[in-house]
Amino acid sequence: MKYLKMKIYGRSMINMERKALKTSSKEVVMKAGTFIAMILVKWDLNMLGIYDDDPEIITLDRGEFDAAVNSGELWFVNFYSPRCSHCHDLAPTWREFAKEMDGVIRIGAVNCGDNRMLCRIKGINSYPSLYVFKTGMQPVKYYGDRSKESLKNFAMQYVTSTVTELWAGNFVNAIETSFASGLGWLITFCAERGDCLSYQTRLKLAGMLEGLVNVGWMDCGTQGELCDNLDISSSTTAYFPPGATINNKEKGGVLFLNSLDAREIYQEVMKHLPDFEIISAASLEDRLAHHRWLIFFQFGENDKSSVQEFKKLKFLLKDEHIQVGKFDCLSSPTICKKLYVYQPCLAVFKGKGIEDYEIHHGKKILYDIVAFAKESVNSHVITLGPQNFPGKEKEPWLVDFFAPWCPPCRALLPELRKASKHLYGQLKFGTLDCTVHEGLCNMHNIRAYPTTVLFNQSDVHEYEGHHSAEQILEFIEDLRNPSVISLTPETFVELVERRKREEVWMVDFYAPWCGPCQALMPEWKKMARMLNGLISVGSVDCQKYYSFCHRESVQGYPEIRLFPQKSKTAHQYYSYNGWHRDSYSLRGWALGYLPQVSVDLTPQSFTEKVLNGKDHWVIDFYAPWCGPCQNFAPEFEILARAVKGKVKAGKVDCQAYGQTCQSADIRAYPTVKFYPYQGMKKSVLGEYIDSRDAKGIADILNEKVEAIENKGKRKKSRNKDEL
Repeated sequence: MKYLKMKIYGRSMINMERKALKTSSKEVVMKAGTFIAMILVKWDLNMLGIYDDDPEIITLDRGEFDAAVNSGELWFVNFYSPRCSHCHDLAPTWREFAKEMDGVIRIGAVNCGDNRMLCRIKGINSYPSLYVFKTGMQPVKYYGDRSKESLKNFAMQYVTSTVTELWAGNFVNAIETSFASGLGWLITFCAERGDCLSYQTRLKLAGMLEGLVNVGWMDCGTQGELCDNLDISSSTTAYFPPGATINNKEKGGVLFLNSLDAREIYQEVMKHLPDFEIISAASLEDRLAHHRWLIFFQFGENDKSSVQEFKKLKFLLKDEHIQVGKFDCLSSPTICKKLYVYQPCLAVFKGKGIEDYEIHHGKKILYDIVAFAKESVNSHVITLGPQNFPGKEKEPWLVDFFAPWCPPCRALLPELRKASKHLYGQLKFGTLDCTVHEGLCNMHNIRAYPTTVLFNQSDVHEYEGHHSAEQILEFIEDLRNPSVISLTPETFVELVERRKREEVWMVDFYAPWCGPCQALMPEWKKMARMLNGLISVGSVDCQKYYSFCHRESVQGYPEIRLFPQKSKTAHQYYSYNGWHRDSYSLRGWALGYLPQVSVDLTPQSFTEKVLNGKDHWVIDFYAPWCGPCQNFAPEFEILARAVKGKVKAGKVDCQAYGQTCQSADIRAYPTVKFYPYQGMKKSVLGEYIDSRDAKGIADILNEKVEAIENKGKRKKSRNKDEL
């Protein structure tokens, strides 16, 4: 619509130019074209992310959002649209707020213009929407005014760290206890002379240094003697590392800080925190065999491959029992060569030896590393090389051939980890970096990334579905229990043409090189699983059996045909000509050719059979014009077949029989109600079923029927006992 308006506007500009300037048509078109181009450029610029270039604001997309907000850090996220004027109005304040809160909490932004699905999943229906996220806590929406102070006060409510007031009665014990656990103290001394850190600044520092350093303050006005003993005469802030001396005669290791800025103090303290332990080559294998490790591989001891902020990793990975260390590849190149580590990187070792590891290929930023480490140690994906690549004699392996520079490859890695948890003990998962192992990838004819292949001894199956854990699990299940039968000309004649009278078949005639056929394949398999027990599903490879497909008059690919129950008057088959080739559209079309199991009810039959009858009934109240009703119709037919023999299924057209639906208190379409028979006339209101899934409704109905039957048995037993 916007483009159409611009075209019309551009045309009017041409006419205006002609009249006013009396120039040639070519010149006018060039001027109007330039004008329209300027509008289009401006329009495109408006679609760019507002915060893409801000260092303190992390722009999150769908692939990294969950990993970020579940990393253990506190996040405040701005969901916005580039076209929203209120979002642009908030931007300067959000930037200032992010700078002030940098290090205390993570400030994020999601461009809902680029990430519509993510915003829909998160329930975002207005812009800007501001939410606080923290692991183990429900997201909290911000409703206050959009000033920097209000945002800061709201965010600080969720900073759980504390500032301890120190005095003569607790000082020594607090210091010694903290030192014993390996934590130092950052203490602000407030005296009459000099400036003391504000409460907000102390609280910010406590959030920034949580888990690394305890933060406290002391009032030298009331604790004069203690401050004198510490030789504190004016307001100051000091960092006491573990083991530091704290008397007035010597202050070994104490760092005095003159700044009043939280960020500057934080950076100074972080510099003085101990770096990760450098693991020796002699002890590496023993340590990897007994503990989980996140290891930074560096080349030379002066390698700055990790930043100061990474020192938070020990605290953030504590609950997963992951230790953090460094290994210098220059001191032991043999080990790094064995692991195929040729440049600075980090890897997770899962506590089962040196070969059970996974290299990190994501962003080298704290939250991404934390998410990777937590996912990796709890999954069963390992990094492969020639030394451990699966052979034909070994157990089944799912191998992902990838390149680290490829965004879809990086997006697939977390999904592989999720899938590996579900198939532990049944299937092994590995990744092979084709930029490192080019020869091995060429040997397996890898031409695109990512390419995921299942190796099961001599059988090799390439995965063709979407890059999600759910689709991978469906792919594996389909290999175990194929939902689609691969038909040859002989089996087509035997199974399809000579099918039993009541049998129905759907067949996909395809060619492996055909793009739409490849796109259809995962949906075709999904549809087959949904139709299991109702319709048989097959496929014919027309590249392999070209003559057969030509004989069957297959003109293009994919050709989808339904072969209905045999009848003298029925056509031999029906071709699918629908626009949508997703599993639900195909299933709905196919179910239309099955005999209806549910009963169409009139007001009279509803009263006689449902309300006064002695059967259990489930009823679909619908309207013919209602889109959701049309979508639900095939689901209700599957339900009718699922509960056949236990519960009868009926449908009431509320457009034709409005009075019946009104008496049943139907206020929306479709509405599903259960009418159980319990020895008396049923209530016209029935029992509302809050589900639109056939399996879910069937489970509810089976549970209710079983409860009624058990109640009847108990009643009979009680009557027998009384006799």
